[in-house]
Amino acid sequence: MGQKRLAAVAGAVALTVIGLTAAARAQSPTPTEYGPPSSLPAGPRIEVQPRPPLYRRCASWYVVQYRPSGRVLFPEKHCWWVRG
Repeated sequence: MGQKRLAAVAGAVALTVIGLTAAARAQSPTPTEYGPPSSLPAGPRIEVQPRPPLYRRCASWYVVQYRPSGRVLFPEKHCWWVRG
């Protein structure tokens, strides 16, 4: 193989590598594009602001749940509004 042909092949390889790295940079997301997926719809958000004489009372306990891996302690909670 002659030197001219070898230089032409090396130049073509170099241009291909430069083109591939530029294409990879163009396809990679920028830091501002990261975040939660936008395809999932957000559920409705309900905010409750009761009048001053009401407050929230809660009771919590553990329940044994039977799963394929074995028994698991699972926390449960129940809350209700109480007049103060």
